[in-house]
Amino acid sequence: MEYIQYIIIILILVLVAFAIIKSGKKDYKMEANKLVEYLGGKDNIVKYEVNISRFLVEVKDTEIVNKEAIQKMGAQGIVEIDNELKIIFGDDAKQLKKCIDDLKWLFTFFHFKKQVIYLLILILNINYY
Repeated sequence: MEYIQYIIIILILVLVAFAIIKSGKKDYKMEANKLVEYLGGKDNIVKYEVNISRFLVEVKDTEIVNKEAIQKMGAQGIVEIDNELKIIFGDDAKQLKKCIDDLKWLFTFFHFKKQVIYLLILILNINYY
């Protein structure tokens, strides 16, 4: 009976340790969503790339970029030249770019899916009459 209590205590400690480790990791997908929003949305982003620790992004309108929120996300600095922003994220820059690439693929996929549905509706309406 005494062994069962020790086993239960050990299991609880392992679960608590796992929860602490899991909560300490960054959710880069959520961070990427925030970054796109703070940059003025997907329609404001012209192009982006990563150069070591810098996230380089060209935007249509820098006025709608929320630089303060980007810095609160963890950016160590932002340099603005014309319509290009150089955002220093450190090691997170590559991971953020990868997640934004995934988001871009999803946007493209759903846009394509929407276009196919419109086309099918158009074809069905033509054939229906």
